[in-house]
Amino acid sequence: MSIGALYVHVPFCARKCSYCDFASEATRADDPRMDGYLDERIAELDRCRGLGMLGSCKTAYLGGGTPTFLGAARLGTLASRIRTSCPNLTEFSCEANPDSLTEKVIATLRDAGVTRISIGVQSLDDEELRCLGRIHTADQARACVTVAVTAGLNVSVDLMCAIPRQTDESWQQTLHEVIALGVGHVSVYPLAIEEGTPFGKRYGDDTPPWNDEDVQARRMECAERLLAAADLIRYEVASYARDGRQCAHNIAYWTGVPYLGLGPGAASMLDAPTYEVARDLFDWLPPRPHDASRMRFSTLDAEVEFLSAREAWAEDLMLGMRLTRGIEEGRLEAVPDTRDDLLARGLVERAGGRLVPTHDGWLLGNELFAALWDCR
Repeated sequence: MSIGALYVHVPFCARKCSYCDFASEATRADDPRMDGYLDERIAELDRCRGLGMLGSCKTAYLGGGTPTFLGAARLGTLASRIRTSCPNLTEFSCEANPDSLTEKVIATLRDAGVTRISIGVQSLDDEELRCLGRIHTADQARACVTVAVTAGLNVSVDLMCAIPRQTDESWQQTLHEVIALGVGHVSVYPLAIEEGTPFGKRYGDDTPPWNDEDVQARRMECAERLLAAADLIRYEVASYARDGRQCAHNIAYWTGVPYLGLGPGAASMLDAPTYEVARDLFDWLPPRPHDASRMRFSTLDAEVEFLSAREAWAEDLMLGMRLTRGIEEGRLEAVPDTRDDLLARGLVERAGGRLVPTHDGWLLGNELFAALWDCR
């Protein structure tokens, strides 16, 4: 039995952003449901530990929603229990929003054993933040990032490009300011307009000019150029880091490490032996078919996907190509036509016995990933 990574979902936030389709809800800071939710997650952690599921866990991630919206006391209790439940953690991350990331919360997280904090800055332009529906200001973001860096945490900043009111110049300014703040990790995401969100209802199937593919590509290329010049090197589709500051938890996702998710919006991916143990934790999990080698399930919709060995192999190929280091070329020996097609289309190239995504393969990632998934 092996779980290498743990994800704990906190579904509460102060307000839903205009683009957000995550499993989260806006609530009051004094909502008593938070205490009940905290008790449920702690009980699950205790059961997991009792079942022997967390002894080999190397990374943990508190995500949301907005975990920092729980406040210092609740969040400190949850983080401390995660740390004691996973005695061999080498990385412990927590997501945060600037409006609820106070000095007290930062100190509490550090004291509870959190090593890494991921802050949803998105932009350092107040007008752009208002258009996104964010409730923090650029000054709040600058201040909390500075405090987190000073506290000695490994600080990551999330940024969003191809958003309303953003220009090439304002995007460059945000990047320059983030670099100057001294963070060790930056994630850059083009805005996705999702069905059912306020943006989705506003724009429907139309792509606004500020979000078209050319703008997205130009902004992503600009980010790579400026961040690389500051020694923040892209190691994954959307992630940049200084040497030694890569997110080990996310790398676990892309390299087939079994992971467990707790909370209503969490997902899990388990091997066969661990799945059998997990059925004692989640009584709604069905029996595993004899030919299934990998199980993926979401607690939000209680749906389980059973993957055969061939499907698990194809998934590993696809996810491995999210990383700039790509995959070993030998892993595609069974599908030489696919390998040759990807080389011919310029989506991958050979490098030291590996197949790595090219510049086009990075920008046209959906085409690359789809071709590898079709190998199943």
